[in-house]
Amino acid sequence: MAQDKRKVRVGIDVGGTFTDVAVVDHETREVVAQLKVPTTHDAAEGVARGIIEAIERALAELNIAPDEVIFIAHSTTQATNALLEGDVARVGIIGLGRGLEGLKARLDTKIPPIELAPGRWFAPEHRFSGFADILSANTPDDVSAIAKDSGFNETDSSSARSRQDVCEPREIIAGLRAQGVEVIVVSEAFGVDRQDNERFVAALAREQGLFATAGHEVSTLYGLRARTRTAALNAAILPKMVQTATMTDACVKQSGITAPLMIMRSDGGVMSVEEVHRRPIMTMLSGPAAGIAGALMHERVSDGIFIEVGGTSADISVIRDGQPQTKAARVGGHRTFLNTLDVRTLAIAGGSMVREKGGKIVDVGPRSAHIAGLPYSAFAPTTKKPSQPSDLAGWEGRLAPAVADENVFAGAKLVHLQPTPRDADDYIAVECVDGTRFALTPTCAANILGVMPEGAFARGNVAAARAAFAPLAQALGVTVEEAARQILDLSCRKVAKQIEQLIVEYKLERATVELVGGGGGAASLVPFTGKLAGLKWRLARKAEVISTIGVALAMVRDVVERNIVDPTPEDILQVRQEAAEAVCKIGALPETVEVQVEVDTRRNLVRATAFGTTELKRGDGANSVLDAEGCRRAAANSLQAAPELVTLAAQTSGLYAFTSERTEKALFGLSSKKRRAVRVTDTTGVVRLQRGHAEVQAATVADAARELERVINSLTDFGDAGRALPDIHLLVGGRIVNLSGLADAEQAIALAQTEIENLPPDELLAFIAAPKNV
Repeated sequence: MAQDKRKVRVGIDVGGTFTDVAVVDHETREVVAQLKVPTTHDAAEGVARGIIEAIERALAELNIAPDEVIFIAHSTTQATNALLEGDVARVGIIGLGRGLEGLKARLDTKIPPIELAPGRWFAPEHRFSGFADILSANTPDDVSAIAKDSGFNETDSSSARSRQDVCEPREIIAGLRAQGVEVIVVSEAFGVDRQDNERFVAALAREQGLFATAGHEVSTLYGLRARTRTAALNAAILPKMVQTATMTDACVKQSGITAPLMIMRSDGGVMSVEEVHRRPIMTMLSGPAAGIAGALMHERVSDGIFIEVGGTSADISVIRDGQPQTKAARVGGHRTFLNTLDVRTLAIAGGSMVREKGGKIVDVGPRSAHIAGLPYSAFAPTTKKPSQPSDLAGWEGRLAPAVADENVFAGAKLVHLQPTPRDADDYIAVECVDGTRFALTPTCAANILGVMPEGAFARGNVAAARAAFAPLAQALGVTVEEAARQILDLSCRKVAKQIEQLIVEYKLERATVELVGGGGGAASLVPFTGKLAGLKWRLARKAEVISTIGVALAMVRDVVERNIVDPTPEDILQVRQEAAEAVCKIGALPETVEVQVEVDTRRNLVRATAFGTTELKRGDGANSVLDAEGCRRAAANSLQAAPELVTLAAQTSGLYAFTSERTEKALFGLSSKKRRAVRVTDTTGVVRLQRGHAEVQAATVADAARELERVINSLTDFGDAGRALPDIHLLVGGRIVNLSGLADAEQAIALAQTEIENLPPDELLAFIAAPKNV
């Protein structure tokens, strides 16, 4: 019998220095190969050239047949870098409106200049047209073709109109084009409800050879000013992003790969090339998003703080209930309607340079050894310099002059320097007798102190690092170990401070918080930070390529948002259906789609997040499946309790819910209260949901509505702020459906029934409910 052809997923992470490729086995989720190529910046094709080379080399060097690739995706910093560097297209905004509504629309569609980078401003041209209700009459012959291309039906209109009716928008577009505008933004008040006008004027712009985007295409939320601003920023990067996406997509097709190319989004999902043509702004921060996707899919993190450490910066983010936390993005200090991962970026990392003045260490960072063009002292090699990019074991900081051994630092002296002309002159390095300079970094310090785990990517030459630190230790009047400790303590306290802020902000339980480190520099900071903060920590498997793995394993994701006052269950189900259809439209298989809904009554906002995969996965493999006792032991480990004190409270066909009773003292021990901690594991023993105190209610599909209503009524809190429903999760099969973001019981019951409507009446399910005030 012929063996089934293997299926692989290819992830490509485009970094500032290198473009990494990871090939992951689709069935086992194990990394089967990885390679590295230099990121191209000066090529005519831009970063697309590096991506193309990565794909070509992956197929050739890693012995991958094109028909074995069932998923291929890449992350990119192009959108973020373009905005940060001010490298954007010229944009013209055409506001639409009439009457009193038009007066306000004229003001709200005029976006003031936005400073993207010091001295670099984004200042879109603005024009306004009182030309509204474009489609209320018969479309004239000269634009009927445009109307059809835009999806309009001429027979829907009833009254006559003249050719003059379209002259004003067309003349405005022609005038903007003559001024060098490359992209047109069309924005109208309430354009999310009546999209025809925006779509039609955008079609007129495309007829004149310009790129175009409409406000409703970027966001479906009310708020003309923020929506127009978001659309304008989207337009600013549209031409360059479309060029890169088109070129890369063509390369994938030419290679024989039939799987559609996907691009990483800012919220941790992926989207199709066609979607990039419409909303390239969604790729902002896709680099950090890739790392979090790796933590979720490769490391199966349910609740924790993910720290991705590179050579220059560290990205810190929270994962709760297996979902990354998001927030509205700001560009140049201005709010947008773009949801991105809540990533806190610190200018401290494995390659940060030390600053010394007057015999004291005054700071570490923000400049890194990479900026100064210096190798790390801990990576002073004992062999020749690698000659091929694919031979590189690490980032740019590992490149160093060929030296015989650590004695290269004999006679070395401490020198001060400015990494860039704008920097202070208190950054330090060691200079060897031959004039070669090496940086002293947290990575070097971690190697000296022995906190670097065995086999860690950042593990280096301890003897070389110690010899390099000797001149600094002498200047400080301390031992080499103490100098290293001061550097690592100063560096990691910056990270620990941000972690404490996230714990408070997201109301995380310290007892269950786990730090998960990713990135090449993770071992330099995460172990010591965990010790400082008193938190559990671990390094991700293949930490140095966790972002690339995240790209390979990422799910298709989309979000639909609507402003609805007092939404009915029918309204919520409608938004849910729109989200499911949207994620299928960009590549997800319908049978893999899951949708989470939340209702913000304060902002009258209904948000549905849908996610799915482009290819079915048959499971995690028989060898990784545990029985109930094995999962109990995994839950007990998370609960920090003896297995015999952990009870199986409910189960479904793919999940187990375990509880453990504990008594907590309060008021200096004068009183106590019992709490029931809950851990939900899947059949592989991975904790998928955890709560410090919650109720577990087993049920069947037949009695789900009745049991859910009872749980809600028993745990609803009535306070000064009104009625607060408990946080509720529905366990069904192998899925965990979050019902916590809803406003009332009727909405929660309606959504739950939608999730289970096609299941047999006797199928087991469960509810996990935690009171809001806990």
